[in-house]
Amino acid sequence: MHSMALNDFRSVLQTLNRVVPDEVYNLAGQSSVGLSFEQPVETVESVTIGTLNLLEAIRFTGRNIRFYNAGSSECFGNSGDTPCNESSPFRPRSPYAIAKAAAFWQVANYREAYGLHACSGILFNHESPLRPERFVTQKIVRAVQRIVAGSTERLVLGNLRIRRDWGWAPEYVEAMWRMLQMDAPTDLVIATGQSHALEEYVAQTFGIADLDWRDHVDTDPALFRATDIETSNADPSRAADVLGWTARCRMPELIQRMMAADESTRAVKERQ
Repeated sequence: MHSMALNDFRSVLQTLNRVVPDEVYNLAGQSSVGLSFEQPVETVESVTIGTLNLLEAIRFTGRNIRFYNAGSSECFGNSGDTPCNESSPFRPRSPYAIAKAAAFWQVANYREAYGLHACSGILFNHESPLRPERFVTQKIVRAVQRIVAGSTERLVLGNLRIRRDWGWAPEYVEAMWRMLQMDAPTDLVIATGQSHALEEYVAQTFGIADLDWRDHVDTDPALFRATDIETSNADPSRAADVLGWTARCRMPELIQRMMAADESTRAVKERQ
């Protein structure tokens, strides 16, 4: 492990020279959409300056380093009923999305202007038990587990009508790796191609525990975002054609995996 300050070009360059990598995966930066409204400056700087420093340091070394950048479906904004693909326009609606859109175009420019083997995966929501509880999917899972264990708490959520494309993060990491194995770098949408309302996610999570979510959930308008994305739809067909990659884990199985992992973690803690 090596420590590096991504917003410090000298630190980035020193680390690249020390490690001499063949591939760089840029997954860094402030990653919460909700938190970006509270910390817009930190969010934009961590994502845009960090990405620019990595690109410029790779160019400076002159080595044939392949670069993957974590893009985001948030860049598309509201897609409505039209699934977003690689040609869909960006209409970002949060500081996080604005930062990711800027980083996307930085990568495209370095690829075209300097010939870097650089690409962005435009990833739709990808979940795993490693999510902190400030992300709504994990917030729901943890609350259900506590209620099953005897908690009388109420789960308070924002807009239950939003629709997202939720996938299993380990599969998306495989897609990232496959993107850097291509001879010619290209940007790709990575998603399941299936969108669901947050209410569906809530209902299925409580349903696994044989609970009616309406007995345990409240909505609070204070948790609604000022400029939220109502609907997010994806068209990942090009990833299937170019990479031979398709998502295998869909939302029902995703929830089961999240719940099972949380149960296992709690059991280990209880034994300790």
